[in-house]
Amino acid sequence: MNCRVVVEAAVPVFDVETEDEAIRIAISKTGEMLNPDLNYVEINMGERTSPSGEELPPAFIAADEALVALELEMTVFNVEREEHASRIARKEIGQRLENIPLEVLNVDVLEAEDEDEDEATEERDENEEVAEDDENDEDDVLPEFEDLIE
Repeated sequence: MNCRVVVEAAVPVFDVETEDEAIRIAISKTGEMLNPDLNYVEINMGERTSPSGEELPPAFIAADEALVALELEMTVFNVEREEHASRIARKEIGQRLENIPLEVLNVDVLEAEDEDEDEATEERDENEEVAEDDENDEDDVLPEFEDLIE
């Protein structure tokens, strides 16, 4: 089973004046920490809400320092349970994002895509076999170069 895991990260950013600047720096900083090992992790702005349900920007600034909420998405392949997928994602991302708190937001199972990929792989393998057979048949049909000269 394959799963898509979304992990929330609280990224600290220093010497910023605006929320947009803090978000840009946090995304850049996180990308640098994850690359090149985890370049397949998607980095998005997080969503924050107040206790009353009001939407808040993903960055909180105080004294020129910010804490930015980011959502990191990755696909985990060949797991038995959703809990296993969340542990793998936390471990892989957490190893690169040292001293940054992480929380798993959700885990989505991707079984339908997995079946489609398996079918596509089988079709591709069959097409390759047919192409190889065609190449072998062409070898038998075409005369050798030496035969053409004679």
